[in-house]
Amino acid sequence: MATLRITDWWDKLFVIGIIFKGLDGVLELIGGTLLLFVPPDRLKQLAILVTQPELTEDPDDFIANHILQGAAGLTDHVVFFAALYLLAHGVVKVVLVAAILRDKLWAYPWMIALLVIFILYQLYQLTQTPSLGLAALTVFDILIVVLTWHEYGRQRHRRIETP
Repeated sequence: MATLRITDWWDKLFVIGIIFKGLDGVLELIGGTLLLFVPPDRLKQLAILVTQPELTEDPDDFIANHILQGAAGLTDHVVFFAALYLLAHGVVKVVLVAAILRDKLWAYPWMIALLVIFILYQLYQLTQTPSLGLAALTVFDILIVVLTWHEYGRQRHRRIETP
């Protein structure tokens, strides 16, 4: 089984970024699975439990209040959609990252296309509900697209040179 060769700092940066994207996919799988089995009322209780100490100190805490507001809007339908969304994202990311780390050239354009779709959706979401976390994720995804595009070109060039 072939694996991705690391020859210079570009390769190292790319592999680190791809591994983080794979870990993101694993976390999405875990989160999506949990959402399938934890009812919305339990999630609301958990949000209260987690935010109560902070809100006792500072009733205007931005993050704690946003967590509670988000939890208050949870319904069975919203939680189910979020679970499916996370599971779909997680599976696709983990499969593509594994393929790239196994040096499968076909996975590079798929990773780029997938991330571009995610970026476009995230940019839309940012116009609707601005979020520092989503903005950071979008910047990270853009960086991964640039690195993947660069590495894809290098891998294609290496394969042309080395029959």
